[in-house]
Amino acid sequence: MKYWVAYKTIVYKEVSRFVRIWPQTILPPAVTMTLYFVIFGNLIGSRIGEMGGFTYMQYIAPGIIMMSVITNSYSNVVSSFYSSKFQKHLEEMLVAPVPNWVILAGYITGGVSRGLMVGAVVTCVALFFTRLHLHSVMITILTVLLTSILFSLGGLINGAFAKSFDDISIVPVFILTPLTYLGGVFYSIDLLPDFWRQLSLFNPVLYMVNAFRYGILGESDIGIITAYIVIITFIIVLVWTAMWVLNKGAGIKN
Repeated sequence: MKYWVAYKTIVYKEVSRFVRIWPQTILPPAVTMTLYFVIFGNLIGSRIGEMGGFTYMQYIAPGIIMMSVITNSYSNVVSSFYSSKFQKHLEEMLVAPVPNWVILAGYITGGVSRGLMVGAVVTCVALFFTRLHLHSVMITILTVLLTSILFSLGGLINGAFAKSFDDISIVPVFILTPLTYLGGVFYSIDLLPDFWRQLSLFNPVLYMVNAFRYGILGESDIGIITAYIVIITFIIVLVWTAMWVLNKGAGIKN
């Protein structure tokens, strides 16, 4: 392909970047998620009992895996893209004879690669605590891919508009973390009062967690078709926004 070399180069840079410092990028999520399994799964789960016909450990495992995919896909792209902008070599890519969609695809692939790698590590950790049986391989893989793409796009947009290294932590702390914890990772929204249940339906993370849980356990609070409509809609909006950012140089060019 005409632009294959450019795409491959960006992907190689992105992947080698987080693999080279794996004690900072791969290991910490595995340790953090292990603590979630120990605290929520063993200590609290033993008091809660079953949820949705599964042990509490089985029920929360898909959500914890998805949480690791979300945070790492996002953080990989936001930190890398902002660093490229801060060090001024992003501008060199933008003026090179390479379409912006190739640049976008390269960064997104890097974010997806880290998200999937961390997700695989956390899945292995989960198997030490509980047994997981895939209900649908296709739904499981498709959901984790789409979710990783979506949050990689979000990371790129955040990185483009960030003016300092402090700015790249604002969205994860004040938006991403609350949405993740309130996205049905640790509970079923059917347990909530009607008002809070309806309010939860505005949380996009809820649809991703439940689609992934359905792929593994066959259990979901949300219809799988509805979940995919929401996820794909968000991806379309973020792709359009990311391309607009790259084409206009919004937040990038002084």
